Amino acid sequence: MTTRTGTARSGDLQICFEEFGDPDDPAVLLIMGVGAQMVFWRTEFCEQIAAVGYRVIRFDNRDSGLSSKLHGVAAGGGPILWSLLRFFVGQAVPGCAYTLREMADDAAAVLDHLGLERAHIVGASMGGMIAQVFASEHADRTRSATIIMSSNNRAFLPPPGPRQLVALLKPPPRGATREQMIDVNLERATVIGSRSYPADPAVARQHAAEYFDRSYYPIGFARQFAAILGTGSLVGYDETIAAPTLVLHGSEDKLMRLTGAKAVAKAVRGARLVVVDGMAHDLPRPLWDQIVGELTAHFGHAAKRR
Repeated sequence: MTTRTGTARSGDLQICFEEFGDPDDPAVLLIMGVGAQMVFWRTEFCEQIAAVGYRVIRFDNRDSGLSSKLHGVAAGGGPILWSLLRFFVGQAVPGCAYTLREMADDAAAVLDHLGLERAHIVGASMGGMIAQVFASEHADRTRSATIIMSSNNRAFLPPPGPRQLVALLKPPPRGATREQMIDVNLERATVIGSRSYPADPAVARQHAAEYFDRSYYPIGFARQFAAILGTGSLVGYDETIAAPTLVLHGSEDKLMRLTGAKAVAKAVRGARLVVVDGMAHDLPRPLWDQIVGELTAHFGHAAKRR
């Protein structure tokens, strides 16, 4: 399958992207989550979507992967407990390095670079939050929106499971070696991932090594997490989304609870909620056929509406 790589300019930043499939097919833009590189959308997953007639584009968010890093810029937001409490009641935390709005503009810059007026927007976790902002702020460029394992950060939603939150936010050991960091990332993936569909240990270690060798930049995670806190509740964005919207969530997700997905589906007019049995905060390979089927059916439905 044809694969093309490049970089798009978003202000002063360079956003690294990769695309699959026929350039003449309808575009699908995949947005990944906090601290996650575009390769978390596995190549075979992207090719599976492209094989049924879509031009699939994945990219590294700012501060991750091979995109520009904001070296020396503080994450901002103040003391973490104060920030989390403010966020829990739906208030944006001031003073963060950037917000999800700027990250949505980065996504738009990728489309600009490729000369694409519109695309199906698909986001996972924080990427799902960016997708909500994008579908609101760039409505004319959104063929459809899909929000996977995400939330709209409405006030007083149940918090993440403590074990999952600690696994996500626990800082890496000081002076950790490559092998130690691979072990840390494997442990994190196990804690937040799907117990019903555990990854093959050898494959999981291979992927963790790939992620580390491609880009290890933990401060980028901190700035991206601050961007979530700095944006606050997304309900106002959701209420203006006009594009056909699919909310896809795992029944076992304890990091981003199902209540968050239900909040998105309730706030976006006409949104459809699909709960994937046995899925947690990952995209297990045994579920790809179901997930890709839901995505492409949604894209097709959206095309008929326009």
